[in-house]
Amino acid sequence: MKIKWVMTLLILISFGLIITLNLIDNKEKLYIFNWSYYIPNEVLREFEKEYDVKVIYDVFASNEEMFAKIMITGGVGYDIVFPSGDYTSIMIKLDLLEKLDKEKIPNMKYLDNEVLKKIKYDEGLFYSVPYVLGAAGIAVNKTYVKNYEKDWDIFLDERYKNRMTMLDDMREVLGAALKTLDYSVNTKDKRQLEEAANLVNKWKENILKFDAESFAKGFSTGEFWIVQGYAENIFLELEENMRENIDYFIPKSGGAMYMDSMVMLKSSKNKELGYKFLNFIQRPDIYAKIVDYLELPSINIKSREIREITPKYSIADLKNNEFKEDLGENVEIYNQIWQKIKLN
Repeated sequence: MKIKWVMTLLILISFGLIITLNLIDNKEKLYIFNWSYYIPNEVLREFEKEYDVKVIYDVFASNEEMFAKIMITGGVGYDIVFPSGDYTSIMIKLDLLEKLDKEKIPNMKYLDNEVLKKIKYDEGLFYSVPYVLGAAGIAVNKTYVKNYEKDWDIFLDERYKNRMTMLDDMREVLGAALKTLDYSVNTKDKRQLEEAANLVNKWKENILKFDAESFAKGFSTGEFWIVQGYAENIFLELEENMRENIDYFIPKSGGAMYMDSMVMLKSSKNKELGYKFLNFIQRPDIYAKIVDYLELPSINIKSREIREITPKYSIADLKNNEFKEDLGENVEIYNQIWQKIKLN
């Protein structure tokens, strides 16, 4: 008799689990494609709870990876994507994006108009909602590095040869050189680009490598002392007791800067839920959690009043930086110059 009761109980438990799994599976789903470590898990869970939905979250490591996957699949399988500004522009031109009904995103009213004025990749924000503003800066471990210049020419300092890295990213590195020479990061002038390449080659003599993947880890372990990189990557790797010895700054010459945006694919099968997500992210209390997690400046004015963490740099620090723009067919000139630098 006892065995029968146990069997009955197991059957009931199994039946209950099946019902529970079916209920979860029947929840409305939103498919998101974003950069790695770019949104706190608590924000995604809060959205799921508030709207009784399920978020399916996929990540990419570069705009190129994201774009290649979207082009291969036609965007099928994703609702919301987080491209940088130059790729937002490309996706608009290719008619991949849904034109947004801004009445369904009322929290856009909190966005800083002074920042929005600089946006050229989607003037008027008809296809995108700005997510975060940032730039690659320089992190210095003050335990090993003394008396340094707070500009890109820190990479000319032979004292730190083979203890420095720059990003494996042609727009970021060439952009740094172009701004050092007082040129635009979006120049199409071949002479200016060749001047920039000559400067990068001088930097290259002292750096260990161009690295876009392990620079933050290497910096946190003390392998690298000076790195070009993103604050949000670097400080996520650092132990709390290491932070006081780290100087992170935006070089005074300026450089490339980015605005990563949220866009809705035309192929999205769940546009109404997508609108709820876009609006949710720009809700001041939610946005404050995001920029506190990333330690980046806030483009949401209301969230500045309630955030708890001071960003690693301010919007004012970016005064000499420029947004990267789509280079069109001129990207081939950049590619050729960059490959020559790397093979030199």
